Amino acid sequence: MTTDPIGLYVHIPFCIRKCNYCDFCSFPDDSELRARYVDSLIAEIESYKSTPRIKIDTVFFGGGTPSLLSPEQFSRINGAIRKTFRLCDDNEFTVEVNPGTANERILSEFKACGVNRLSIGFQSMHDNEQKILGRIHNYDDFYSTVSMARRLGFDNINVDIMYGIPEQTPSSFEQTLLAVSDLEPEHISCYGLIIEDGTPFGDKRDMLDLPDEDTECSMYELACELLRKKGFEHYEISNYAKRGYRCRHNLKYWRDEDYIGVGLAAHTYYLGERVYNTERFDEYLGKERAQYQCRERNPGKDAFEYIMLALRLSEGLSLIKYEGIFGVSFLAGRERALKKFGELGLIEQGPATVRLTERGFYLSNTVISELV
Repeated sequence: MTTDPIGLYVHIPFCIRKCNYCDFCSFPDDSELRARYVDSLIAEIESYKSTPRIKIDTVFFGGGTPSLLSPEQFSRINGAIRKTFRLCDDNEFTVEVNPGTANERILSEFKACGVNRLSIGFQSMHDNEQKILGRIHNYDDFYSTVSMARRLGFDNINVDIMYGIPEQTPSSFEQTLLAVSDLEPEHISCYGLIIEDGTPFGDKRDMLDLPDEDTECSMYELACELLRKKGFEHYEISNYAKRGYRCRHNLKYWRDEDYIGVGLAAHTYYLGERVYNTERFDEYLGKERAQYQCRERNPGKDAFEYIMLALRLSEGLSLIKYEGIFGVSFLAGRERALKKFGELGLIEQGPATVRLTERGFYLSNTVISELV
């Protein structure tokens, strides 16, 4: 058993309403179903009891909408985590919050349970853009949530925003960037909208009034420039942080480190084994972990995934680490592609690393597809 601390992801799959772009595992909130789910979630957490206990230094509640949990439900889950795992003293404990469901009672419970980082889903300050996305809140809800969180003592806040939204313009996006950055969060996640099959947007993609590629690129460049001037480090394709506030939990994914995931559709990579949970309530509720958890056929580290994740980070891919893991040089057979992307200003190559530039971040799918 590894003695290094790992991450813990907890999936809460309930939402007031599913957003039009969302393809995550989430369902309409139902209080009775949620109560049964919490019982099963706690049973899954407790199934990891071992001696010595697994050390955890990051916890991340995602969804869905974790802020839909009642204070009592969150307290029970938190108690099970602390009884089952050994939380490091300097842990990062994140909970995702929807401004449309946040209230002082649940935020106070988060604080009392040791949550020290909030991730607030905002997306846009403009009501028409929020409505198009299917969000259930407005700017006033968001501002009230941030103000409440600060008053309760939260000093590590992330805000999610989005560009490439139907009807969005560079000007409206800039207004969102300024509104968010002026509130001085410690971290901003800035995502380009992706139209996924099986979502309401996917079903009507030809009818959406989307910004063209050049306009979307200008929005990305605007975010890079404005947030840099505001003191944020662009440390991952879609993530910007004030110094000392990079998301430690997500860094585990991007660095291909160990983590355990619990809840519907949660994935685990632990001790060289990759497993994932069912997305179906009828297979999850009241069952033993072995009944709803599947093992991947090819466990361990995958070169494609390793390259894709490493190049998402500003620190880039370590040539020494890659060769140590896979037994071959990353450069071998890629010389021509690396030279081309270097000349285009999309890649910077040093003696020990290969990394994407900011422009390379935006075109990462194209670059990575030629490097794998």
